[in-house]
Amino acid sequence: MKQSDLGLNLSAKRTRKRQFLDEMERVVPWARLVGLIEPHYPKGRTRRPPFPIATLLRTHFLQQWFALSDPAMEEALFDVPLFREFAQLPTGVTRLPDESTILRFRHPLEVHGLAAKMLATVNDTLAAKGLLLKSDSVVDATLIAAPSSTKNRSGTRDPEMHQTKKGNQWYFGMKAHIGADADSGLVHTVIGTAANVNDVTFGNDLLHGKERHVFADAGYQGVDKRPEAEGSKAQWHVAMKPSVRRKWRDTPRIGWMIELAERDKASLRAKVEHPFRLIKRRVGYARVRYRGLMKNAAQLMTLFALSNLWMARHRLRRMAE
Repeated sequence: MKQSDLGLNLSAKRTRKRQFLDEMERVVPWARLVGLIEPHYPKGRTRRPPFPIATLLRTHFLQQWFALSDPAMEEALFDVPLFREFAQLPTGVTRLPDESTILRFRHPLEVHGLAAKMLATVNDTLAAKGLLLKSDSVVDATLIAAPSSTKNRSGTRDPEMHQTKKGNQWYFGMKAHIGADADSGLVHTVIGTAANVNDVTFGNDLLHGKERHVFADAGYQGVDKRPEAEGSKAQWHVAMKPSVRRKWRDTPRIGWMIELAERDKASLRAKVEHPFRLIKRRVGYARVRYRGLMKNAAQLMTLFALSNLWMARHRLRRMAE
């Protein structure tokens, strides 16, 4: 029996998926992003007319939001009417984007560095509305796992990924370094490296240059003394190492004051954890999808651009009303 035979009004239920896509429809600066991609969009040389840039951009974002591979995205367009509606594919369309079309759209984004430009475009939009203050920053890094198995076509692990030890656990993959606004938690800078790169190496590269204060965890000890910090006016507030903190804990007065100062710094650093939670838990980006740092770094920038819009969606909607 078909659902239509039950007399159900399938358009009456406002599902969480539809509500999410309706919110993103309102807050994504579609026109600016399409204009950014258009000069690099390959012109169709076959008899079939090319899909509009807006359709493929929306399909690309659906991939990121719902953690879909290229083949899975192609099947989802066939199976899920909501996705076709969001991608602006009319009901009577004779063909849908296949996995090759989806892949070919993504390549210019990686080759021409358009993912970084999309992040900058989103941040310019947020800054114009006063949502990205850019006065103080918080920096941090997180590990993204990569397949360590050699049971693949090449018989080797990804040579651009490396392993590192965190605590007593070994990890293989890459590392996402981000700089976020200390007030709003919105990400302004993203750098992707191999997992074995020390956090402090790219600490100064995560700043936009207008900071007065920068907050970081204990992994950034000595960041203000590195050659890249020369000429910077930013004042670093780095967490004390746990071993040093324990030594002061039993000291009268001084230990108490240090504990309060470290708690204050920790409460400010907590803002940078929210974007990580969004891409890992809500979007499901727990493992890299591609081989090589360039492709995965481009996806990271796209994910953080979309996470910025998600975090700012309520304020953007109130401004539009």
